[in-house]
Amino acid sequence: MSAGLGQPVAIGARTAPSRVVFGPHVTNLAHGRALSARHIAYYTRRAAGGTGVIVTETASVTANDWPYERAPLAEQCRAGWREVARACAPWSTLVLAGIGHSGGQGSSAYSQEVMWAPSPVADVVTREPPAALDEKGIGGIVAAFGAAAALAMGCGLAGVEVDAGAWSLLRQFQSGLTNQRADRFGADRLLLTRMVLEEVRRRSGPGALVALRLSCDELAPWAGITPEQAAVTVAELSESGLVDMLTVVRGGPFSTSAYRPDAHAPESFNQELCASMRAAAGGRFPVVLQGSVVDADRAADAVEAGACDLVEMTRALIADARLPAKVRAGAAGRIRPCIRCNQACQVRDPRNPIVSCVVDPSSGYEATEPALAAAADTDTDPSDPSDPSDPSDPAPAAGSPVLVVGVGPADPAPAAGSPVLVIGAGPAGLECALTLAGGGRRVRLVERATRTGGALLQAAVGSGRDSLAGLVRWQSAEADRLGVSTELGVSADAALLDQARRDGWTVVLTTGARPLAGRYPGAAQPVLDPLAVLADPAALPDGPISVVDTVGDAVGVHLAEWLATVQGRSVTLICPDTVAGTQLSRTGDLADANGRLQRAGVDRRLRSLVRRIGADSVLIEDCWTAATSEVASSAVVDCGHRLPEDRLYVSAGDRTMLRAGDCVAPRSALEAVLEGRRTALRILGTDGPATERDPVAPATVTAAPA
Repeated sequence: MSAGLGQPVAIGARTAPSRVVFGPHVTNLAHGRALSARHIAYYTRRAAGGTGVIVTETASVTANDWPYERAPLAEQCRAGWREVARACAPWSTLVLAGIGHSGGQGSSAYSQEVMWAPSPVADVVTREPPAALDEKGIGGIVAAFGAAAALAMGCGLAGVEVDAGAWSLLRQFQSGLTNQRADRFGADRLLLTRMVLEEVRRRSGPGALVALRLSCDELAPWAGITPEQAAVTVAELSESGLVDMLTVVRGGPFSTSAYRPDAHAPESFNQELCASMRAAAGGRFPVVLQGSVVDADRAADAVEAGACDLVEMTRALIADARLPAKVRAGAAGRIRPCIRCNQACQVRDPRNPIVSCVVDPSSGYEATEPALAAAADTDTDPSDPSDPSDPSDPAPAAGSPVLVVGVGPADPAPAAGSPVLVIGAGPAGLECALTLAGGGRRVRLVERATRTGGALLQAAVGSGRDSLAGLVRWQSAEADRLGVSTELGVSADAALLDQARRDGWTVVLTTGARPLAGRYPGAAQPVLDPLAVLADPAALPDGPISVVDTVGDAVGVHLAEWLATVQGRSVTLICPDTVAGTQLSRTGDLADANGRLQRAGVDRRLRSLVRRIGADSVLIEDCWTAATSEVASSAVVDCGHRLPEDRLYVSAGDRTMLRAGDCVAPRSALEAVLEGRRTALRILGTDGPATERDPVAPATVTAAPA
């Protein structure tokens, strides 16, 4: 069914080679406000993988619109747009320049200028009030959109996409939530959008594609854009001839997190909305489905059902740049799965992280660590007739067998050509093993548990978390397909290591992490590990449960919610922060998670530290006032930091053994997969950073040459 995604589709006077769209998104790859060499490599990799349409990161059309530090500016994108067009041309991918203006949803932190919006309505996120645009200012913005479109077309792009989505000035003019004007732009809220599209069409020239990203539901029906209103807008635009392609999205000032939510939202959540907009368009232009579309079969079903003509699969393409090629080759089962965790791909963040992916940590680093990307894009069997890899890809290196256990960036490089033993079949060990096997090595993978997946699979329990299992299941299947010898229920010990040494194997340790025992000395009730509780909730004693979360990530919040909603337990969540799950702000789930906790009846004790664990209660102290109180409790679940499971490494006393992932330092699945692959590449003799002092070794990034 998914093969239809690989079929070409007409858009205006052009033809896209597939129905898969790589949509605009924040990357933090910019050099200043210009597209960089990293952008070019990032987009080229998706074009080479068969993507039909690429929309570059949305560039501001005016210099005073500076929504985040590395936000591209259209007037500085000339060289970058030209190089992206040139680099993607061999694959016939249609590249569109994303252009927009964030209006009152931007920031004055970088421009140090006032923000402009339809009305002086403060944004609910930043709380910063903008100034209302006058007619002259509106005219300047219309002209700036036209100038950006002309510049993009002069760079050889196929066209532009105008942003009227969840973060845009054009949507703000269309919405009663933010447009309170009494002039003609208040009487006709679509007027500015029409003016912009007309100017863009005029300045783009004949043959240029003009696409529109349109918020069709602000999820605020009391005053915001509703699907019914959006259908009228789409019908009007379809009659105007101003639009060649429409991408249907949702979201507004009260619902920006709904634009690209994590796995708590259902997949393909916009399909019904998109279908209604496609009907309103009357077939006059193709319509794109957006909204957690990460499965190729679901995407193809949406096209087959007539809900859309193309499918935006941005996160899925970050997870697997060759998704369309694999679909076209009939190898959809080989696609690296997007697990919709938002942990590395959602980067509109004051820390300015580079866009990447837990499942494929080479994403975003194509220009600085090309070997990482090559390992992901050639993870196919050259003898397999359904192999979608490019025939020009290098053949895997021949070599001796490999046993993988785990590798750390501070460890010395192994001797060339030595066989390898991998100990631990979590995400780090699996990634190391399958990368080695894909490079032609014979690999033995040893795991003490009775299943692969490690802690990540143990944590993949309940709504919003079960998608995590997709990563390790895919890794396990790939490892099996590539001939990795996996032995379950085998505990590695000194004897195994000694035998490996005698046989000349390089050992890789990926043994994970263990809970910290004794964090609460003198506890008079059980203090339990969250993974053990998820595995066997029946082992909990009767009575209320205290979940202590000193980290603030998804673990404590999810466990509290799951115990309350699925297990029916009375739960108190104790954390030192002023909001539960503070780290979830990075994934976009912070507000939603706290709403779920409240609806589940979880008692949140914020700004609190555990001071004593008694037989039937926990004494907590307020971080600010030092006031104490008692919380009824029969057991405590400790969701604090864990320790590296490095006892085998320490007891061996052998610094030549390699390590990866949590056994070096307990972190996230991103680091586990990254270090597992890097370790394999070092063993295969490919490049990769080798010192703890410089674990990433970033290259100097400059703007693409003119």
